[in-house]
Amino acid sequence: MNDPMRQRIKDFLAGEVYAVCGASSDRTKFGNKVLRCYMALGLRVHPVNPRGGLIEGLTAVHGLESLPEPVRGVSIVTPSAVTERLVEEAARAGISRLWMQPGAESETALLRAEELGLSVISGGPCLLVELGWVG
Repeated sequence: MNDPMRQRIKDFLAGEVYAVCGASSDRTKFGNKVLRCYMALGLRVHPVNPRGGLIEGLTAVHGLESLPEPVRGVSIVTPSAVTERLVEEAARAGISRLWMQPGAESETALLRAEELGLSVISGGPCLLVELGWVG
């Protein structure tokens, strides 16, 4: 893996509070697995799902601008069209670190994130693979 990508991953993981866009109550979905991975590591994590509700015992917020506290970064596990909107939402919410999980990225989202000066991890490993999580 190239050095800049490795550095972005290291920087992304250097915090204690995260959000997962595309969090799901379905334990077979990656949005749920990524959420549980953060929880298993003892990190604070906020599920983001437009339907709200409880996911793994945590209250899901409807969007990034509704987060109850600042987050180090956002794991995005959504269809690429949704990711494109989330890039804008993250910038408005003051969130500068995004990890677009495999399948969530799009050229449009990546270009817009670059224009906005956001740090993006994409086209690389999934968070679960990077952290060696098998839950």
